[in-house]
Amino acid sequence: MSKIDGEKKVIKNFKNSIIIKPSIVYSVDDKFTTKFMSLLSALPVMPLYYNGLTKFCPIHVSDIVDIIFEIITGKNQNLVLECIGPEILTFREIIEKLLNSINKKRLLFPLPLPLAKISAKILQNFPKPLITEDQLKLLKYDNIKSNNYKTNDELGLPAKKIFEDEIDKYSYNWRVGGQYSTKQDVKK
Repeated sequence: MSKIDGEKKVIKNFKNSIIIKPSIVYSVDDKFTTKFMSLLSALPVMPLYYNGLTKFCPIHVSDIVDIIFEIITGKNQNLVLECIGPEILTFREIIEKLLNSINKKRLLFPLPLPLAKISAKILQNFPKPLITEDQLKLLKYDNIKSNNYKTNDELGLPAKKIFEDEIDKYSYNWRVGGQYSTKQDVKK
């Protein structure tokens, strides 16, 4: 069953349901920014799927928590809400901001789709895959306001945290000498 199928069943069977559909959620303990900072620290090159043009509205976990609290205490019912951050960033821009934050330079190259599909098919078999076939399919589509549902902004609950400002608060762990810096970062 897909997420969409699940949402339809929830809406059909629970008339007062609230469904939250966030864009990328990030924080110090996420599996998105931290995974990419680790990869960017270790790899000399970074593939860009779909030329890095897929758009996102990253939202900080604390903004999501505030929005959920306001929705629950506001007695909202029967709502599908897209939770979006205050800015639209392409995948390339996100990677560039992460690189800047960890003080690294890497070669970013657009990976042709046939090669991306082959690599995803292989990589998804690893315990912690860089990318899976399902993730590659999702990267084809922008994850921003769709105009199909209300957004947190439309409910008067704007997200306030700026991506670059927030990742700077924990990216020191991936800089030279940081907890997660790689051996290649250590200068002799």
